[in-house]
Amino acid sequence: MRPITAIGFDADDTLWQNEQYYRLTEEHFQHLLGDFAEGAHISERLLEAEKRNLSYYGFGIKGFTLSMIETAIEITDGKVPTETIERILSIGRDLLRHPVETLPHVEETLEALNGHYLLVLITKGDLFDQERKLAQSGLGDYFDAVEIVSDKSATTYRRIFSKVADGPERAMMVGNSLKSDIVPAIAAGSWGVFVPHALTWVLEHVDAPTDAPRFRQIENLGGLHQILSDITGA
Repeated sequence: MRPITAIGFDADDTLWQNEQYYRLTEEHFQHLLGDFAEGAHISERLLEAEKRNLSYYGFGIKGFTLSMIETAIEITDGKVPTETIERILSIGRDLLRHPVETLPHVEETLEALNGHYLLVLITKGDLFDQERKLAQSGLGDYFDAVEIVSDKSATTYRRIFSKVADGPERAMMVGNSLKSDIVPAIAAGSWGVFVPHALTWVLEHVDAPTDAPRFRQIENLGGLHQILSDITGA
Protein backbone atom coordinates (compact mmCIF):
# COMPACT_ATOMS: atom_id res chain seq x y z
CA MET A 1 0.00 0.00 0.00
CA ARG A 2 1.22 3.51 -0.80
CA PRO A 3 2.28 5.33 2.38
CA ILE A 4 0.74 8.60 1.17
CA THR A 5 -2.34 8.86 -1.02
CA ALA A 6 -3.60 12.35 -0.16
CA ILE A 7 -1.96 15.76 0.30
CA GLY A 8 -3.64 18.69 1.99
CA PHE A 9 -2.55 22.23 1.23
CA ASP A 10 -3.09 25.37 3.25
CA ALA A 11 -4.02 28.41 1.14
CA ASP A 12 -3.03 31.79 2.61
CA ASP A 13 0.76 32.32 2.51
CA THR A 14 1.25 28.75 1.29
CA LEU A 15 -0.32 29.00 -2.17
CA TRP A 16 -0.69 32.78 -2.40
CA GLN A 17 0.36 35.95 -0.61
CA ASN A 18 -1.86 37.08 2.25
CA GLU A 19 -0.16 38.40 5.38
CA GLN A 20 1.72 41.14 3.56
CA TYR A 21 -1.59 42.81 2.66
CA TYR A 22 -2.70 42.71 6.30
CA ARG A 23 0.59 44.35 7.30
CA LEU A 24 0.10 47.14 4.76
CA THR A 25 -3.46 47.65 5.97
CA GLU A 26 -2.26 47.82 9.57
CA GLU A 27 0.26 50.51 8.61
CA HIS A 28 -2.59 52.48 7.01
CA PHE A 29 -4.64 51.99 10.17
CA GLN A 30 -1.77 53.32 12.30
CA HIS A 31 -1.64 56.41 10.11
CA LEU A 32 -5.38 56.99 10.49
CA LEU A 33 -5.08 57.01 14.29
CA GLY A 34 -1.71 58.77 14.40
CA ASP A 35 -3.16 61.80 16.18
CA PHE A 36 -4.32 59.64 19.10
CA ALA A 37 -1.49 57.15 19.75
CA GLU A 38 1.87 55.87 18.55
CA GLY A 39 1.97 53.17 15.89
CA ALA A 40 3.35 50.43 18.14
CA HIS A 41 0.64 51.05 20.74
CA ILE A 42 -2.06 50.98 18.07
CA SER A 43 -0.80 47.63 16.77
CA GLU A 44 -0.65 46.23 20.30
CA ARG A 45 -4.25 47.22 21.00
CA LEU A 46 -5.36 45.86 17.62
CA LEU A 47 -3.76 42.49 18.35
CA GLU A 48 -5.54 42.38 21.72
CA ALA A 49 -8.85 43.05 19.95
CA GLU A 50 -8.17 40.34 17.40
CA LYS A 51 -7.46 37.81 20.16
CA ARG A 52 -10.69 38.72 21.94
CA ASN A 53 -12.74 38.56 18.78
CA LEU A 54 -11.51 35.29 17.26
CA SER A 55 -14.18 33.30 19.08
CA TYR A 56 -16.86 35.68 17.79
CA TYR A 57 -15.81 36.55 14.26
CA GLY A 58 -13.33 33.80 13.39
CA PHE A 59 -10.37 34.27 11.06
CA GLY A 60 -10.46 36.57 8.06
CA ILE A 61 -10.80 40.09 6.75
CA LYS A 62 -14.24 40.84 8.16
CA GLY A 63 -13.16 40.03 11.70
CA PHE A 64 -9.97 42.05 11.18
CA THR A 65 -11.99 45.06 10.01
CA LEU A 66 -14.34 44.87 13.00
CA SER A 67 -11.32 44.62 15.30
CA MET A 68 -9.85 47.77 13.72
CA ILE A 69 -13.12 49.64 14.36
CA GLU A 70 -13.24 48.41 17.96
CA THR A 71 -9.61 49.45 18.48
CA ALA A 72 -10.27 52.89 17.02
CA ILE A 73 -13.17 53.40 19.44
CA GLU A 74 -11.07 52.30 22.42
CA ILE A 75 -7.98 54.36 21.58
CA THR A 76 -10.00 57.54 21.01
CA ASP A 77 -12.23 56.98 24.07
CA GLY A 78 -15.23 56.83 21.78
CA LYS A 79 -14.34 60.06 19.96
CA VAL A 80 -13.18 58.52 16.68
CA PRO A 81 -14.43 60.69 13.80
CA THR A 82 -17.07 59.26 11.50
CA GLU A 83 -14.80 59.76 8.50
CA THR A 84 -12.14 57.59 10.18
CA ILE A 85 -14.65 54.76 10.58
CA GLU A 86 -15.51 55.18 6.93
CA ARG A 87 -11.83 54.93 5.99
CA ILE A 88 -11.41 51.78 8.08
CA LEU A 89 -14.36 50.18 6.29
CA SER A 90 -12.85 51.27 2.99
CA ILE A 91 -9.43 49.72 3.63
CA GLY A 92 -11.20 46.56 4.79
CA ARG A 93 -13.05 46.39 1.48
CA ASP A 94 -9.75 47.00 -0.32
CA LEU A 95 -8.38 43.85 1.34
CA LEU A 96 -11.37 41.88 0.05
CA ARG A 97 -10.73 43.13 -3.48
CA HIS A 98 -6.97 42.64 -3.55
CA PRO A 99 -5.68 40.58 -6.53
CA VAL A 100 -4.36 37.11 -5.78
CA GLU A 101 -0.59 36.63 -6.15
CA THR A 102 0.51 33.00 -6.14
CA LEU A 103 3.81 32.06 -4.53
CA PRO A 104 6.82 30.52 -6.34
CA HIS A 105 6.59 26.90 -7.56
CA VAL A 106 2.93 26.56 -6.58
CA GLU A 107 1.25 25.87 -9.90
CA GLU A 108 4.02 23.66 -11.28
CA THR A 109 3.96 21.57 -8.10
CA LEU A 110 0.19 21.14 -8.07
CA GLU A 111 0.23 20.25 -11.76
CA ALA A 112 2.89 17.59 -11.23
CA LEU A 113 1.03 16.04 -8.28
CA ASN A 114 -2.42 16.20 -9.82
CA GLY A 115 -3.61 12.72 -10.76
CA HIS A 116 -0.98 11.00 -8.63
CA TYR A 117 -2.33 12.05 -5.24
CA LEU A 118 -5.71 13.18 -4.02
CA LEU A 119 -5.20 16.91 -3.46
CA VAL A 120 -7.24 18.72 -0.81
CA LEU A 121 -7.30 22.45 -0.12
CA ILE A 122 -7.76 22.94 3.62
CA THR A 123 -8.04 26.59 4.61
CA LYS A 124 -9.60 28.58 7.41
CA GLY A 125 -11.21 31.98 7.23
CA ASP A 126 -14.20 33.69 5.70
CA LEU A 127 -16.05 31.43 3.26
CA PHE A 128 -16.69 34.04 0.58
CA ASP A 129 -13.18 35.48 0.71
CA GLN A 130 -11.49 32.08 0.48
CA GLU A 131 -13.75 31.06 -2.40
CA ARG A 132 -12.92 34.34 -4.15
CA LYS A 133 -9.18 33.87 -3.78
CA LEU A 134 -9.31 30.27 -4.96
CA ALA A 135 -11.31 31.27 -8.05
CA GLN A 136 -8.97 34.16 -8.87
CA SER A 137 -5.87 32.06 -8.33
CA GLY A 138 -6.77 29.71 -11.19
CA LEU A 139 -5.69 26.75 -9.04
CA GLY A 140 -9.12 25.31 -8.29
CA ASP A 141 -9.04 22.61 -10.96
CA TYR A 142 -6.02 20.95 -9.33
CA PHE A 143 -7.93 20.07 -6.17
CA ASP A 144 -10.14 17.04 -5.67
CA ALA A 145 -11.75 18.55 -2.59
CA VAL A 146 -11.94 21.95 -0.90
CA GLU A 147 -12.52 22.33 2.84
CA ILE A 148 -12.99 25.82 4.31
CA VAL A 149 -13.04 25.51 8.08
CA SER A 150 -13.45 27.84 11.05
CA ASP A 151 -10.28 26.54 12.71
CA LYS A 152 -7.73 23.75 12.33
CA SER A 153 -7.16 21.07 14.94
CA ALA A 154 -6.19 17.40 15.04
CA THR A 155 -9.91 16.61 14.98
CA THR A 156 -10.31 18.71 11.84
CA TYR A 157 -7.61 16.77 10.00
CA ARG A 158 -8.88 13.37 11.16
CA ARG A 159 -12.37 14.27 9.95
CA ILE A 160 -11.29 15.61 6.57
CA PHE A 161 -8.74 12.95 5.68
CA SER A 162 -11.11 10.19 6.81
CA LYS A 163 -13.96 11.67 4.77
CA VAL A 164 -12.22 12.43 1.47
CA ALA A 165 -9.12 10.20 1.59
CA ASP A 166 -7.73 7.01 3.15
CA GLY A 167 -7.40 8.42 6.66
CA PRO A 168 -4.88 10.77 8.30
CA GLU A 169 -2.11 8.16 8.53
CA ARG A 170 -1.81 8.06 4.74
CA ALA A 171 -2.11 11.82 4.30
CA MET A 172 0.25 14.78 4.33
CA MET A 173 -0.49 18.39 5.24
CA VAL A 174 1.56 21.20 3.70
CA GLY A 175 1.48 24.75 5.03
CA ASN A 176 3.22 27.82 6.41
CA SER A 177 1.70 27.79 9.89
CA LEU A 178 3.20 25.45 12.46
CA LYS A 179 0.27 26.07 14.80
CA SER A 180 -2.55 25.50 12.32
CA ASP A 181 -1.13 23.33 9.55
CA ILE A 182 1.68 21.22 10.95
CA VAL A 183 1.36 20.48 14.67
CA PRO A 184 -2.32 19.43 14.59
CA ALA A 185 -1.86 17.40 11.38
CA ILE A 186 0.99 15.44 12.96
CA ALA A 187 -1.12 14.98 16.10
CA ALA A 188 -3.82 13.48 13.87
CA GLY A 189 -1.30 10.96 12.52
CA SER A 190 -0.45 12.67 9.23
CA TRP A 191 2.82 13.90 7.79
CA GLY A 192 3.40 17.63 8.23
CA VAL A 193 5.51 19.63 5.78
CA PHE A 194 6.35 23.14 6.96
CA VAL A 195 6.93 25.78 4.27
CA PRO A 196 8.02 28.96 6.12
CA HIS A 197 6.76 32.31 4.89
CA ALA A 198 8.64 35.55 5.49
CA LEU A 199 5.55 36.99 7.21
CA THR A 200 3.47 34.91 9.59
CA TRP A 201 0.81 36.27 11.93
CA VAL A 202 2.10 36.34 15.51
CA LEU A 203 -0.85 34.25 16.74
CA GLU A 204 0.32 31.39 14.49
CA HIS A 205 3.76 31.09 16.11
CA VAL A 206 4.64 27.90 18.00
CA ASP A 207 7.80 25.80 18.24
CA ALA A 208 8.53 23.40 15.41
CA PRO A 209 7.94 19.72 16.31
CA THR A 210 11.45 18.79 15.21
CA ASP A 211 11.42 15.54 17.19
CA ALA A 212 8.30 14.25 15.43
CA PRO A 213 9.19 11.50 12.91
CA ARG A 214 6.62 12.81 10.44
CA PHE A 215 7.79 16.43 10.49
CA ARG A 216 9.54 17.86 7.45
CA GLN A 217 10.56 21.37 6.36
CA ILE A 218 11.23 22.79 2.91
CA GLU A 219 12.17 26.23 1.65
CA ASN A 220 9.37 26.43 -0.91
CA LEU A 221 6.89 24.12 -2.62
CA GLY A 222 9.49 23.23 -5.22
CA GLY A 223 11.06 20.96 -2.60
CA LEU A 224 7.93 18.88 -2.04
CA HIS A 225 8.79 16.38 -4.81
CA GLN A 226 11.98 15.32 -3.05
CA ILE A 227 10.19 14.96 0.29
CA LEU A 228 7.60 12.69 -1.29
CA SER A 229 10.28 10.70 -3.07
CA ASP A 230 12.19 10.18 0.19
CA ILE A 231 9.07 9.00 2.01
CA THR A 232 7.54 6.83 -0.69
CA GLY A 233 10.76 5.57 -2.28
CA ALA A 234 9.37 6.47 -5.69
